[in-house]
Amino acid sequence: MTKFSIVLFSFLSFQVFSQGTNELRNQLQQIISSKSATLGVSVKGIENKDTLSINGNLKMPMMSVFKFHIALAVLHKVDEGKLNLTQEIFIKKKDLKEDTWSPMKVDYPEGNVNLTLDKILRYTVSHSDNNGCDILINLVGGTNYIQKFINDQGIKDFVIKVNEDQMKTWKNLYVNTTTPIATTELLEKFFKGEILKQETTKYLYQIMVETSRGLTWMKAGLPENTELAHRTGISGTNDANLRVAMNDIGIVKLPNGKHFILSVYLKDITEKREDTEKIIADVTKAVWDYFIR
Repeated sequence: MTKFSIVLFSFLSFQVFSQGTNELRNQLQQIISSKSATLGVSVKGIENKDTLSINGNLKMPMMSVFKFHIALAVLHKVDEGKLNLTQEIFIKKKDLKEDTWSPMKVDYPEGNVNLTLDKILRYTVSHSDNNGCDILINLVGGTNYIQKFINDQGIKDFVIKVNEDQMKTWKNLYVNTTTPIATTELLEKFFKGEILKQETTKYLYQIMVETSRGLTWMKAGLPENTELAHRTGISGTNDANLRVAMNDIGIVKLPNGKHFILSVYLKDITEKREDTEKIIADVTKAVWDYFIR
């Protein structure tokens, strides 16, 4: 191939890429255009480096998305030998708060039971257990440790100050924030093994694949049996039918074995829950179709 042919090929490839991302951007904006919610989205192809964002640097309330960040901090201590997945942790009855989402509380209503760290992580990451989340935060030394750990990974647009129990207060739902781009950067570092050791990276990826929450969100926008490692987050609504946030972040495996990262955040929502779920599903489908093309 001549030098001219290489330049021409590169130029044409750039044109196709530019047209494709512009088309995708227009599709995403159209999905949200008539909706009462603010969308923040970041997309990145891990292997081919395609990127796109809408409100990518907008600070968004995380809700239970932060359980991914917490799991990273916990597993880092496993890598250091300070914790072990097989070690047992005594769960007191008072650790299992009422009036919160907690499959652990359903399974062990009286508490006073020893559970392995592995089991608590699975409750928290795969099933979004709020009590498990706060147990893990306390285990690593509180939100300050998690804040510093994530910042140390080069992720500056990240704030964690309150736990799940403290988020029962409405104003605290807006405290823990990050941005779509920061989320995508962290997911990429995680996937590439730049944060945890190989074994713990595979472990966390797998329990994210096993997520049982949000089946009608990102997962609904993908073909059946598509591999998706993700973490969801949602708030309740107030008397004015305002929902603080609904989010889904994840890594999607394509049929060709490549992957893309998608971080979808919605905040200040007055749409019905099922309509908001459909926004996330429609965004996911549009991104999937872009990478398939």
